[in-house]
Amino acid sequence: MVAATGHADTSVGHGELIKAVDRALAAHGRALLTGPAGAGKTEVVRAVAAAAESRHETVLCLAPEAADQWIPEASAAALLASVPCGALEQLSGPQRTAIALLRREADAPRAGRDHIALRLAVVEVLRTLAARQPVLLVLDNAQWLDAESTDLLRFALRLTPPRVRVLVAECVQGGAPVGEPLCGPGVPAIRVPPLGADEVAELLVSHGLPARLAGRIHQASGGNPRLALALGHSLAEAAEARDGSAHHADTLPVSGQAREVARRLLAAAPAQARRTLLLAALATRPTISLLRRAGRPDAEAELAEAERAALVRVGEDGTVEFTAGALPTALAADAGWPERAAGHAALAAAVDDPVQAVRHRALAVDTPDQWLAVEITEAAAACRRRGQRALAAELGLLAAERTPSWLAGEELTRLVTAAEDAGWAGRADLARRATRAVLARDASPADRVRARLAVIDAAGQALGALDETFAYAMDEAAGDPSLQAAVQLRIAWKHNLSDGDPVRSRDAAARAGALAALGGDQVAEAMALTVRARMGRILGDPGAEAILAEALALPAPEVPLGMRNAPQYLAVRHALFDDGLDDARRQLMVLLPAVQRTGSAEDVFEVLRSLTEVELRSGRCEAASAHARRALELTIEAGLSPGPAWYVAATAETMGGSFARAAGYARRGIQASQEEHDQVFLSRSLHALGLVELATGEAAKAVATLRRVAELEAAQQVVDPSILRWHGELAEALIAADAPDEAARLLASVRTVAVGLGRTGVVAALDRARGLCLSAQGDADAAVHLLEATAQRFDALRLPLERGRTLLALARVERRRRRRAPARAALRAAAEVFERAGAAPWTDLAREPAPGEVAGAQVPAAASLTEAETRLALLVSQGASNQEAAAKLFLSVKTVEARLTRIYQKLDVRSRAQLATALRAR
Repeated sequence: MVAATGHADTSVGHGELIKAVDRALAAHGRALLTGPAGAGKTEVVRAVAAAAESRHETVLCLAPEAADQWIPEASAAALLASVPCGALEQLSGPQRTAIALLRREADAPRAGRDHIALRLAVVEVLRTLAARQPVLLVLDNAQWLDAESTDLLRFALRLTPPRVRVLVAECVQGGAPVGEPLCGPGVPAIRVPPLGADEVAELLVSHGLPARLAGRIHQASGGNPRLALALGHSLAEAAEARDGSAHHADTLPVSGQAREVARRLLAAAPAQARRTLLLAALATRPTISLLRRAGRPDAEAELAEAERAALVRVGEDGTVEFTAGALPTALAADAGWPERAAGHAALAAAVDDPVQAVRHRALAVDTPDQWLAVEITEAAAACRRRGQRALAAELGLLAAERTPSWLAGEELTRLVTAAEDAGWAGRADLARRATRAVLARDASPADRVRARLAVIDAAGQALGALDETFAYAMDEAAGDPSLQAAVQLRIAWKHNLSDGDPVRSRDAAARAGALAALGGDQVAEAMALTVRARMGRILGDPGAEAILAEALALPAPEVPLGMRNAPQYLAVRHALFDDGLDDARRQLMVLLPAVQRTGSAEDVFEVLRSLTEVELRSGRCEAASAHARRALELTIEAGLSPGPAWYVAATAETMGGSFARAAGYARRGIQASQEEHDQVFLSRSLHALGLVELATGEAAKAVATLRRVAELEAAQQVVDPSILRWHGELAEALIAADAPDEAARLLASVRTVAVGLGRTGVVAALDRARGLCLSAQGDADAAVHLLEATAQRFDALRLPLERGRTLLALARVERRRRRRAPARAALRAAAEVFERAGAAPWTDLAREPAPGEVAGAQVPAAASLTEAETRLALLVSQGASNQEAAAKLFLSVKTVEARLTRIYQKLDVRSRAQLATALRAR
């Protein structure tokens, strides 16, 4: 009679929900918690009960199991068994007898009990307990109450005093709901919402599962915590059985525990509705009209029942979408072959898309058919022309399976083409499946290499675990310069992304270019030159632009290895690095429809990423946020590596959304990039997090985070400071952390490189930090002059957000030297810039501070103290010990002691009490 053991901890993301339940109980005395199986109701109930116990309330918990619903008065017996014995002693004789008989059910038939006395006994017990202290009656799994206990509790709860509060958690599964009849009409009903993608990531990490799987698992689970964990564990187990690693695009195995959870969710719909749901599961784009044409005349009513059970969403246009991607997989897996074949046959006759008709006809049979294989191959070619590469790969595999054994050559060709389509689409699962089939046949070395390259292409950022694939591909490509060039190109990409080694990447690209020229492959030669130009830019090679120009001069047909690796795209990136934003945006708008036609999800993502960065630097935060959302949706839908998408979302949120959400995205990006050994986007996500920490006044954390970026960039031998502009942020964080001399040394060294390379935007950002440095070193006049000039330079460069940040820095310097009118003017100017750009979090920072505040930070403005000293002074004045302050500020205790001595000297105080008084006065 207790909650079932073995439940996963699904409390992530339910903090606000727990507060809502508490508020409902406080206001109404009753609350009803609803949601599908596995949504986390039990965790919420436990949290509310624990809070009540901490307030010394009496908590009675009842959690029936599925089998209890068939045992009369089983739940009533369990409830009374949990009541303290003292509460039973005051009952009358008939009431005690009724309870005793209930406890000894086997000794007395139910018909011989005094049911009126039993009901009154329950009422009296609750009244007795409530007379001593408040009572919380928690009823979990109310859907499994037996009918007799339901009647008894409904009677008793009508007569209980207000000091007895009731929380009922219920999962409606085909039967009538009992929560409202138990609690009475008007009870506040609170539904447990699904988790968001970030919360699924947090849940996975808390259970030791890879965060990079969060997007796929969120989509497959619909945000149901129990299903998400079951899918995560199933995927991890399958990966361990295969090669020890889970890929972000792997097919999610809906088996074992995951299938059981999905079955429990589907059980909420009646049997007739589940038959309609199966047909919807087999369709690619199900609609009510399609299902009716396929033989389900009552589809609309049956889908309405499924929608009430939170299994599907039905749009106004009749489109049907499952709330969790695992549900259609479970439906199809549980159906027998005859039922699935009949469903596909019905859909083949009902769909209006010829490609889908062929697909369903192919899935309705399981025997080879030469002419059907030809039809499927033609359908795959049509998908390729449409840019639907994932569907083309699926159809290609179907065509190979339907090819008779005596056409082995055609079967092999179809498998290799399917692998390449999967590589384009980033579908690692399909690419591996097709490649395994190729390698199991008598394939030529060229076909084997092409298949292996598809696996590499589908891996996205996760190239670090493919050393064996690279080795076999190099061996099998021997003697064919074009194939060798293709392998070397991918090795060059791996050296950059996974190894963080631009020198080895450049050298591999040079070998690829030479081999491509030998084989007469000008497209591969252009791509090799592109890699060399990209690595040259990273390494600060002045000849990088000439190499890029050489690549651009070569013929540029449709690029078989991705637009993201083409010289045209690198030219856009260089324009972005050089602050040529209008030119970059114009070229990206040309590339966007082109990459959508190619069918490469990674290409589309790359263009959206660059558009996000261009729009942010141009001061168009709303447009940037829209591009970032599309990039994140595409990543989840296509199963791409999530690290880059989380980085893009973090940058958009940092400028135009919320610092808190930006930090969450950045941390997810860090986690995913570490799991995939992606050094490039690891440093980018760290940079995004460091900027948020700097903006929100967490200087010590910002220093630690941005130093990690510096270490990564040094390890990757990055010389050009325009690619990832972290240097000014680290310098500003060091200044805020009371290390201006270290900041000055960093600025001087980077400025020399930036000036030498002609990076004017970088120089301006460094000068903003240098202005703050001058102020911290006591030269306020020079600081103001430099910051004013820097704001004008950013205006001329048409970088509004950078100008706004410079005006914020100017206001801070002016306020520090007690020039309030100029400080207010700078703040107002900054606020106007940020408002025009839609930079909401920065607009908040630029608000007019109240007296005694520093702009952008809620700390007293002690004019003679640095910002780092002011933070320490505030902590100490609020009662923090030296050890506590050191932990809070990420400093050593000795540093705190030395800094506190300087604060005492500057403010002429001798104790913590005097310090608090001095700060209040200031």
